[in-house]
Amino acid sequence: MKTYGFKILAYFMFIASLGCSDDEEAITTKDSTRNFLMGFTTWSFGPNIQDVNDTYNFIADNADVYVEHLDNFIPWNAYLSNQPLPTEFTDDIEGKASRRISGSELILSIGLLNNNRDDLTEDIDGSTPLYSALNDDALVAAYTAHIDYLIGQFSPDYLVIAIEVNELWLRNQPLWTGYELLIQEVIATTKSNYPNLKVGTSISLHNLFQSEITNADGYIKTIWNHVNQMDFVGISYYPFLSNQNTVQDFQETLDFLHANAQKPIAIVESGHIAEDLVVPNLNVSIGGNAIRQNQFLETLLANAQTQNYETIAWWAHRDYDALWAVFPEEVKDIGQLWRDTGLLDENGEVRPALTTWRSNFTK
Repeated sequence: MKTYGFKILAYFMFIASLGCSDDEEAITTKDSTRNFLMGFTTWSFGPNIQDVNDTYNFIADNADVYVEHLDNFIPWNAYLSNQPLPTEFTDDIEGKASRRISGSELILSIGLLNNNRDDLTEDIDGSTPLYSALNDDALVAAYTAHIDYLIGQFSPDYLVIAIEVNELWLRNQPLWTGYELLIQEVIATTKSNYPNLKVGTSISLHNLFQSEITNADGYIKTIWNHVNQMDFVGISYYPFLSNQNTVQDFQETLDFLHANAQKPIAIVESGHIAEDLVVPNLNVSIGGNAIRQNQFLETLLANAQTQNYETIAWWAHRDYDALWAVFPEEVKDIGQLWRDTGLLDENGEVRPALTTWRSNFTK
């Protein structure tokens, strides 16, 4: 089946800028028996401020790392013209940054590429900058400024400097060389300014393993050569997007990862459906249930321990039916793909995978 980059319209996440949640005592960092961090993204299950508060509070109680996933837009015009950043952008960022969970490590994931991962992400007005190559000096300077601003706001422990970059190779290969040169320059400046920050890019593992494209070997080699230059290998892994449903499927994919990754592995977003996924307009019909979801999580946790992963981050802690209900019709189909991946269902009822999560988190 066709897979998609995940970027729902920016205004849905205005809720993250609605002020600070109550101060909470966060859990301590990873314990002496578990050698990797466990966490979630801050994706809310509903559109209300209380839903956002509940999401951050859940993370504080059930994680020692979390992900701020910024994949909406980049204010290119402001950076390129040396103008003040738009308040729509800064208000959103400052709202998220104000919710920093004390005592937890933070992964900051930044989207350089658009929804389809075939070009640059758009500005607030939907435009993209003109360029001859992605490593044009002006673009390098603009993206470097963007990264610097966000680091200054969040002070992350891990930086995913571009999200699911292998999909650019799949969908617009002529841009790849310019992309690599851009990222090399931005990382060099970022590492000079923040030498202790762990920097990597992320790749969608489900779109790399067993690729059936022409010159699959060249594609796979190019991507591993790229990510193995980083401080860590950032992984986005949603098995159901490649029709993977068994423990054997999960393990074969993870074995492929272990055989090729030469740097520490950080699962920066992941999830598996706990209900059937049927989206007629996308020609999608995939069986799913809570047992298979739990099997995937068990497999992921076991490999994280034996292979010394840095992190496991699950996308949505709870099914986001309430948030999905307010999506515009034009994005409801795409938004449904990840809707039922929560460790809690839409009513807040515990699924077996949450019991597995908590038993591993507290051991």
